[in-house]
Amino acid sequence: MAETIKVRYSDAELAEFKALINEKLAVARQDYEQLRASITRSADNDTEDTSPTFKVLEEGAMTLSKEEVERLAAHQLKFIKNLEMALVRIEHKTYGVCKTTGKLIPRERLLRVPHATECIEAKEARK
Repeated sequence: MAETIKVRYSDAELAEFKALINEKLAVARQDYEQLRASITRSADNDTEDTSPTFKVLEEGAMTLSKEEVERLAAHQLKFIKNLEMALVRIEHKTYGVCKTTGKLIPRERLLRVPHATECIEAKEARK
């Protein structure tokens, strides 16, 4: 008898992945909100009463820090969008199918990178 090739994850497996993604999404959204809050905090640790030289140095450091936080926030937002798209794929029952090869992405990979859209084989072929 021929071995059947699995073409998609079962509904039970998809529900398991959905729970994992929802957990990661909750944490990612919380982290994003913390980053956004730190960007908008402008009055904290002000240098109004210190020397002008120190104030210039402090403002330069704050600008660099703010730019870094903005970069991290943008990266976090991208991660959130990718997780949300993974939930859409779960709803359409296409989650876990490599967009390049059409093969099933291994469960181990999806547990580590739940928003993955390609198998390792496809990613390495693009390099």
